[in-house]
Amino acid sequence: MWMYAYYSDSVGVNNYQKFPDVSPKSNVFGINIVQLTAQYAGEKARFVGTLHYGDIAASAWSPVYNMIQEANVGVRLTKKIWLDAGLFKTHIGTEALLPKDNIASSLAIITFYEPWWQAGFKLSIAPNDKLLICLHLLNGYNTYIDNNSSKSFGLAVSYALGDKGSIGYYNLIGDEFPDSIKIRHLRMLHNLVFNYQLRDDFKISIGADYITQENSCIADSMGKGWDQTAAAYSGIITLKYQPAAKFAVYIRGETFADPHGFLTGTIRDVKNKETGYKLYGGTIGVEIKPMENAYIRLEGRDIIMDNNQKIFRTNGTNTNSRAEVMMNIGVWF
Repeated sequence: MWMYAYYSDSVGVNNYQKFPDVSPKSNVFGINIVQLTAQYAGEKARFVGTLHYGDIAASAWSPVYNMIQEANVGVRLTKKIWLDAGLFKTHIGTEALLPKDNIASSLAIITFYEPWWQAGFKLSIAPNDKLLICLHLLNGYNTYIDNNSSKSFGLAVSYALGDKGSIGYYNLIGDEFPDSIKIRHLRMLHNLVFNYQLRDDFKISIGADYITQENSCIADSMGKGWDQTAAAYSGIITLKYQPAAKFAVYIRGETFADPHGFLTGTIRDVKNKETGYKLYGGTIGVEIKPMENAYIRLEGRDIIMDNNQKIFRTNGTNTNSRAEVMMNIGVWF
């Protein structure tokens, strides 16, 4: 997938932007991702393995097994139950990793902080054609190699709403701190997703996340409050209008808040207050599909942080907003 992007944030020539994923460098032509997948699906066994290369892999993927996007094998236990093991793409998220699987090319900020990759076991149960339940036993949150002796547990439940869309609930529960830290930091991520084709020419996607972590609040001036549970939340709504078979327009609104910074890390704002990121953003784009397995997208977005969080720099001035524009061309076979 070829790309070009321009960002108003001045991070230096050929450096990655903040929240790097799709088109992560400004004023640079490049390749978002090139990938090759081998797949086998039999009656009693299955396998999928994907190698990838490009800016997404370099800027946002795991440093361990960096060129592997997924590699897992599965066996059928009964007619309706499969057991898979290996390296997987995440089961969490309103948006998928690849732009071709999303309405927009850029990823919402919450998608950047959700887990992208995972390693472990997956038990898939399909009671009927509409309902799919997956149970996950994993090394941890966004990791292939575990950093402690505990494991993480995940649930994915999706229900098909006829042939028009689906609704799903996804979660991940685990403690990601090293064993040397005895205080619990149990993290619980909850993700709700709704996708629906309202009309032949109009599609809507809605997602919400609520994430908590024990003993993770920022302490007050007296050093109190750190032992309380911190919470982060987000919301995404994306609309796509397709007036012609090969042309569409789309918009996306997003909000994200991690006031205690257990996901984003903390910064000192202009009032010298320690805080995590709080922001909202808007995206607008157009898409041309010359054929079923290819697209051209031109898209613009504005990210606006809290007024006191001037994490960007434009024309020599610190600012709380970043404008961006990107063009992506994707083809798959």
